Amino acid sequence: MEQPLTAVYDANVLYPAPLRDLFIRLAQAGLVQARWTEAIHEEWMCNVLKDNPRLSAERLARTRTLMNEAVRDCLVTGYEDLIASLSLPDPDDRHVLAAAIHARADVIVTCNLKDFPAEVLAGFSIEAQHPRDYAHSQRSWVIWEKACNSYGSRGYNGFAGIWIVLSDEFCHGIFPESSRSC
Repeated sequence: MEQPLTAVYDANVLYPAPLRDLFIRLAQAGLVQARWTEAIHEEWMCNVLKDNPRLSAERLARTRTLMNEAVRDCLVTGYEDLIASLSLPDPDDRHVLAAAIHARADVIVTCNLKDFPAEVLAGFSIEAQHPRDYAHSQRSWVIWEKACNSYGSRGYNGFAGIWIVLSDEFCHGIFPESSRSC
């Protein structure tokens, strides 16, 4: 089996929870070497708490710990010095690109493609892909079936649930750009 691509998951892939669940399962199935940072964790957790004030920070901290334990070598560290040298349409996304560069990632998986222009990322041999497009590009159907069966066991309705979670409406409806403040 060939080496999986390395992908940095943006905060909008880690929240909403069904999308996070799917993409962690893809990593566990060996379809991707998923990477993220503590700053990415902080961003999605801040947005969850803003949208769901009845949830506790402790509960989300447990989710973060479980995520870090579920995906081998997921945390990127040591990228911070790169941030100031990068330029993106949204300066608050530079940390994601810096992590991707430092991790030697092939792709940034994000619902906000406009924040990661292809011409900027090309200079680092990185591309940005929407979660739907990234998931669809994974052609190992045996592993996909394993991930989907696992996903379906969580009550997400197998393949049908997966395509709902990967839709633009789901990504932007749950995590609209206008609500981003973290």
